[in-house]
Amino acid sequence: MSLLNDALRAAEQRQNRPAAPGAYVGERQQSHNSRPFLLVAVVVLSLLIAIMGGYWILAGSASPEPMVVESEPSPAQAVQREVAVIDNEKPEDEPVAALEAAPQREVTVPEPKQKPTQEPEAAESETRQPEPAASPDPVAETTASKDTAKQETKPVTAEESQSEEVSTAGVKQAPETPSATDRSTARELERLVARGNIIDAERRLAVLTQKQTAPRSRYVVARALLVDGQQNQALGWLPEAIASQHPKLRLLRARAQHANSDLAAAVNTLNSNVPPVDSHAEYRVTLATLLQQQGESQEAARHWAELIAWDDSQAPWWVGLAISLEAQGEPAGAARAYRQAAELPGLPRSLADYVRQRLQALRAG
Repeated sequence: MSLLNDALRAAEQRQNRPAAPGAYVGERQQSHNSRPFLLVAVVVLSLLIAIMGGYWILAGSASPEPMVVESEPSPAQAVQREVAVIDNEKPEDEPVAALEAAPQREVTVPEPKQKPTQEPEAAESETRQPEPAASPDPVAETTASKDTAKQETKPVTAEESQSEEVSTAGVKQAPETPSATDRSTARELERLVARGNIIDAERRLAVLTQKQTAPRSRYVVARALLVDGQQNQALGWLPEAIASQHPKLRLLRARAQHANSDLAAAVNTLNSNVPPVDSHAEYRVTLATLLQQQGESQEAARHWAELIAWDDSQAPWWVGLAISLEAQGEPAGAARAYRQAAELPGLPRSLADYVRQRLQALRAG
């Protein structure tokens, strides 16, 4: 600090030194000391700013508490103040006395190590923004995820599984009706029959018939047995008490009886409860054919007429009507029925040959 004071004192002495007289040439001679004075002032000002900055840094690092400092003066004021202090003090005095003697304004400043204060607009925008949520602890998240995974993969006890089954059965699943059970079993039996497992199909049917009549399942097994030529075994699944309630079962029973050469029993089975034509045309065709074989041509002709009235595009039905009319002694009606059958498509070759022969015989007759 003494070197700085010496420099300032020497600069002041040079400023106060009188100028050397010169020869008069008609104009006042300009002083050549202005340029050195400016250089000295610049040097003094730079040293002063460096010393004050160093003092502030040392004061801030020594004491973390906020300190009271004066407001930063302008460069011109700092030079004037420092020159006045140098004139009144001894060379060994510290510049702290000059700072204490100068008028001070209490200002609380943050610690020097902190970041500079933001602009007012930036600070205002930061105060408006909400505080970011605390980042979750990754260790806690990992622990929570592991706990969740353990809960998800926790083995289910027998009691819990039973309670779930009971709740599922009581809420989501309704008891299957006998009709639905019969339909599902009939589909299973059809698959067994298609694979040739007729014995397994009969065993499955025996289990089901202990709980209900199962008409659909009976029909599947009885038809398969009838096709295999096992009409007696088919009749075992088609008792009269059950077949009387279902037209399809009666039809199978009548065919099995006819296969056993029991034509009267077959006709009686079909005549016990004749269904309408529109829903059971096959039933009515079988009945009309068996009646014709039995010699009851008039009754057979009635069933053929009902079938043709419902659908007149079936050539075999016209042939059946023609045979019944011819058996009753009505050749004119029989000839018309034969001609109608010959004009329709779908007539088998053997039956077509028979129709031509009968037409020729009726024309000749």
